[in-house]
Amino acid sequence: MAGEIRTEIHESPGTGRVAFVTIAHESKLNTLNPDLMRDFAAAMARLSGDAALQAVVLTGAGPKAFVGGADITVMAGLADGEAARGFITLVHGCCRAIRDCPVPVIARINGWTLGAGLELAAACDLRIAAGHAQFGMPEVRVGIPSVVEAALLPGLIGWGRTRRLLLLGETIGAAEAADWGLVERVVPAAELDAAIGEWLRHLGAAGNRALRLQKRLIRQWEDLPVREAVAAGIPAFATAWETEEPRRMLGAFASRRR
Repeated sequence: MAGEIRTEIHESPGTGRVAFVTIAHESKLNTLNPDLMRDFAAAMARLSGDAALQAVVLTGAGPKAFVGGADITVMAGLADGEAARGFITLVHGCCRAIRDCPVPVIARINGWTLGAGLELAAACDLRIAAGHAQFGMPEVRVGIPSVVEAALLPGLIGWGRTRRLLLLGETIGAAEAADWGLVERVVPAAELDAAIGEWLRHLGAAGNRALRLQKRLIRQWEDLPVREAVAAGIPAFATAWETEEPRRMLGAFASRRR
């Protein structure tokens, strides 16, 4: 198989249990082929079942690319609409596996992030990019529309900028991506892991159940009208009190203040 999915689990008092997932297809800028996508979705499903997990960090192998898109060679060989449907469903399955993961997923963006790669990044909860990273949705330039989780982009960058990326096929740099809200932070490449570590320590200080409830509630907010989104927070808050986590953490906070 061309490429592999590498998963490493790190655990420390400061961050808790963190999974580092690497899409490793470096010779092709970590582009996604069907086998790689199936393996990625399966790896994320296994991690989602880890009750102790605090966070996931997703990246691409090497210094050049996060994910350079879906494999052009494979797409060029798709025989018909039914084959195309099957292929793009695999892309969607990868993005859905990220969004369905019950803990925060951080995109460690280390280079080219194009097409399906940008959809993967958009599906993540947080994004940190190296200063040399480049972003784009060039599908219209090769005769296909940008689809599936490209639908998340308006919520991040607005409709006008989404239209620029999807209709013009423009590529933008990391600084502009940050200005647009496409990524939350940009750092020099040499500082990327330190920045990831900083965010992991923030997540590590949070309650595991609280993080999971918060991510689930954010997902609900995406699909609900404002009135219903506000109301959805009440059962989420009540559910938090079904364990000792709030009492324990609030008590510890109060003790520190005293």
